Amino acid sequence: MMNTTTLSRESILAELQRILVEQFELDHQAITPDAHLYQDLDIDSIDAVDLMVELKELTGRKLDPETFKQVRTVGDVVEALYDLLRT
Repeated sequence: MMNTTTLSRESILAELQRILVEQFELDHQAITPDAHLYQDLDIDSIDAVDLMVELKELTGRKLDPETFKQVRTVGDVVEALYDLLRT
């Protein structure tokens, strides 16, 4: 679980990259804040559900499905998690 006291966008991005590489076998270099989840990284709806589960395990908190539907890029996911963990 992520230590929320040292929370930064950079640490969230690093953890997200780790998850995407380990769970989805993506190239680390392809996982940039501007990378689109669906077009660039080929994340499909089933993968998105798996990613939400991984993020919940990472943070200990559930990301709102409506919020997750709005994310398009890796950077969007980072921002959504950053906002979630600050509340």
